[in-house]
Amino acid sequence: MEPQQQQTSDYFREVFYIHYPTVRRKLIGLVRDEAAAEDLAQEVFLRLYRNPPDEPSVIGAWLHRVLTRIAYDHLNKKARERALHEKQSLHILSTEEEQPSNEQLLMKQLDQEEMREWLEELPERDRKALLLKYSGYSYAEIAEQLQVRPPLVGTLLHRATERLRKHAEAQTQAHARME
Repeated sequence: MEPQQQQTSDYFREVFYIHYPTVRRKLIGLVRDEAAAEDLAQEVFLRLYRNPPDEPSVIGAWLHRVLTRIAYDHLNKKARERALHEKQSLHILSTEEEQPSNEQLLMKQLDQEEMREWLEELPERDRKALLLKYSGYSYAEIAEQLQVRPPLVGTLLHRATERLRKHAEAQTQAHARME
């Protein structure tokens, strides 16, 4: 080893042994994780080795500034990771909620079949009015399809809904009695 390199290496070793405990302690205080603080302390001294300050007398302030910057970068990275993890968890939960189980699909299909049967029992105009309403038609469009005046659509829908509800209740009670 050349004398200049030996001198630099000895200087770095001396700075490391003197300042490492303080750098480590400050990092533990900032990041609240001893293992992470150990890794970050190594990063601080790696930066010192690669790019030391021009003035050796400011080494303490230089180390403090670098360790603070590294600690805040670490904390910001962890916060971003937590936010991403939470976002992914929420997305997974929401997609799980959106995906109905086979049992739910079967129940929905049975409900739809039962609803179709109940609708078949209604007079044609009531059935048509309800189907148009739940297909997203406006009252004016329903009036046009049923060939009635627009003010009558609300009353017509209300009566059809009541007939359907009463029929559904009667069917439900009949099924309950049979079981």
